[in-house]
Amino acid sequence: MNEIILQTKNLTKSYKKRKVVDSLNMEIYQGDIYGFLGPNGAGKSTTLRMIFNLVFPDFGEIEVFNHSVIKQRFSALKDVGGVIEKSDFYLYLSGYKNLEILSSMSGKKDKTRIMEILELTGLKNRAFDKVKTYSHGMKQRLGIAQALVAKPKLVILDEPTNGLDPQGMKEMRELIKNLSVIENMTVLISSHLLHEIEQVATRMAIINDGKLIVQGNVSDILNSENCKYYFKVDNISKAIHILENKFSAKQIISTDDGIESLINIKQVSEINKCFIENEINVYAIIPRQSLEDYFLSVTQNN
Repeated sequence: MNEIILQTKNLTKSYKKRKVVDSLNMEIYQGDIYGFLGPNGAGKSTTLRMIFNLVFPDFGEIEVFNHSVIKQRFSALKDVGGVIEKSDFYLYLSGYKNLEILSSMSGKKDKTRIMEILELTGLKNRAFDKVKTYSHGMKQRLGIAQALVAKPKLVILDEPTNGLDPQGMKEMRELIKNLSVIENMTVLISSHLLHEIEQVATRMAIINDGKLIVQGNVSDILNSENCKYYFKVDNISKAIHILENKFSAKQIISTDDGIESLINIKQVSEINKCFIENEINVYAIIPRQSLEDYFLSVTQNN
């Protein structure tokens, strides 16, 4: 197991009488692409602001690289880059010049590094064009480029695909994966776009009303014991009868060429065998559980 590089311990924040973040304990390991999910108002943005020391918690602790963000802010955050809400640029300057100014301010002016970042973010060919000529997706990527100037070990991105078209989302997914592999960075992504997180994240947490609902490996969470399965069969009514009466299956839905149902993973092979024994041809068995299914099930029940 890789070392923990960010963790919160009983992190709590209230506004007036409402707990926005409630005893939150999350752990991010080196090398993670960590999806941070929750409905609107769940406490995600407040948590990120506390990690960056922009908002102070009422109670609890945040440790980044084994340093307290509250007591040792510089040591904790010196290897952290991020984009929280909207990035700001000098629109009348080029993308390169914006990064050069930021690099000078950080004391790490490195022209080679700037060009590396622009290539990594797919902006090299437009490096010397004014930012006001950039598309929304290009500005999103330039914001991430700003976060990478000092070559951080941890990058925190707040809604990085917000407002992007499908092609822009695809490019952002590839960029996030490259940050993990090529730049050897750990990435924390806060997002409400569940399908996007499912495609890039290795670990995730879901919060609701400020409380941690679940945390773990994405693959483990989605392959839990109860999962939606699609059975492509030639006798739908007979198959439904077997699922209902022999296996007490739940949430059975018939489609044009099969059945979808919530099934215990341990029953799948037995169901298949039973269908065949009852002269039902089975053409396919496909797990249907998605991050969206799981997200809705845990947030609506809490």
